Amino acid sequence: MSLTLLSSPLQGFTDFRFRNAFQKYFGGIDTFYSPYIRLNGKLVIKSSYERDLLPENNTTLEVIPQIITNDADEFLFVAKYVQELGYKELNWNLGCPYPMVTKRGMGSGLISDAERIDHILSRAHTETDILVSMKMRMGYENSEEILDVLPILDKYPLKNIAIHARIGKQLYKGGVDLDAFQRCVDNTKHKLYYNGDITTVAKFKEMQSRFPSIDHFMIGRGLIADPFLPNMIKSDTLEYPLDRFEIFRNFHDEIYHNYTAALSGPTPIKMKMQGFWEYFSTTFSNPQKTFKKIKKANNTKAYEMAVIEILNSEQSLLLRSSR
Repeated sequence: MSLTLLSSPLQGFTDFRFRNAFQKYFGGIDTFYSPYIRLNGKLVIKSSYERDLLPENNTTLEVIPQIITNDADEFLFVAKYVQELGYKELNWNLGCPYPMVTKRGMGSGLISDAERIDHILSRAHTETDILVSMKMRMGYENSEEILDVLPILDKYPLKNIAIHARIGKQLYKGGVDLDAFQRCVDNTKHKLYYNGDITTVAKFKEMQSRFPSIDHFMIGRGLIADPFLPNMIKSDTLEYPLDRFEIFRNFHDEIYHNYTAALSGPTPIKMKMQGFWEYFSTTFSNPQKTFKKIKKANNTKAYEMAVIEILNSEQSLLLRSSR
């Protein structure tokens, strides 16, 4: 069975700067989903969303735009906008678990409103010719919510439904519910993609053997924590390259310089890179110590020195262990 790996969008992380650098240094991802477009009641596309989707910023990638909305007019407006940029597919986010989104009846907070989902999909399929795909959780309050929606989704020619095997109110806590995901597999005619807790090659293999009919797997936080992971899954290896930290250093420097050029002032850059290191550090030899060093770096110079120290130390450890 052929295997397709997709990058799940993470707001604030997987924009075009990250995607391009990731593709250049690691590879292994077949398709990237862009972080969602949100309109806030006005039919206006923010310039940051625009930049993220411009074809010239995504020349080496297959990218699928994503929208988060509970409004049919917004959906149609964004569909038309992305089609004008040359995109043929729009992914609808019914997965975001964060309260600021779900309390407004969007993301996973919309899954319990089958009627509204039906209305938006009906208009999307009668008033545009864009290909629609879905990114969902299994519900917000419980994993039965999606089972009420699947018969409605079956009415439409959706490209696929990517399901993160948690409910919204879990956020990212607790384990994935694989039995509930299996119920989704058993109760839809649509092609499903699996998403949730693919953090190692072993974890991936576990999911692959549990769901033999699934050949599309989506990696979210695991891809940021360990950018080598998709390629290791594709190559079926547990071994990192010997120059692992040199590759990582080049990747880090590229995104760091690109964000430095894009963001104004040291504080936004510090917060941006700290966000990345919260993930990166989890696959280093001493995650707490690594992240603490990054957090203590209070200015640009200190941050750059901390990164050099961390990577040199990891490279030395790697060389010692390989002797």
